[in-house]
Amino acid sequence: MAMQGPFKVAFGDVFPFGAFIKGGVEPVRDFDRSTRENFVQARDKESGELVWAVEVLDADPESKGTFKVKLTAPVQPIMPEAPTGFPFVPVEFDALTVTPYVNSGTGRLAYSLKAGAMRPANFKGAGRPGKDAAAKDAA
Repeated sequence: MAMQGPFKVAFGDVFPFGAFIKGGVEPVRDFDRSTRENFVQARDKESGELVWAVEVLDADPESKGTFKVKLTAPVQPIMPEAPTGFPFVPVEFDALTVTPYVNSGTGRLAYSLKAGAMRPANFKGAGRPGKDAAAKDAA
């Protein structure tokens, strides 16, 4: 059996401690069609929708650094509000997929994450928002 990505995954499986957006929602450049003078936004190969990206902090204490999650949508997604006094926005991603690939620079296995939507996390300042959502979905 030949398995090819992207693979559907549950938010709570990828982010058991939750996820936080750092920064805003940015358009993704289509490197093949853009020039130095003319920015062309990437479109999803399957749906044809525009591709956006958010920088994400994984709340797992063992996670290192940040990474991008790509979103597909016809218009720029609206980022949820951060809780009062909190520097980052707790979110959950719907229709999350992972695509494994080999990083040509390092030769290591890497992953690309893409989501159909993002929404405010059920965040109360403690606990594990991703785990709670996964348990709620399973019930």
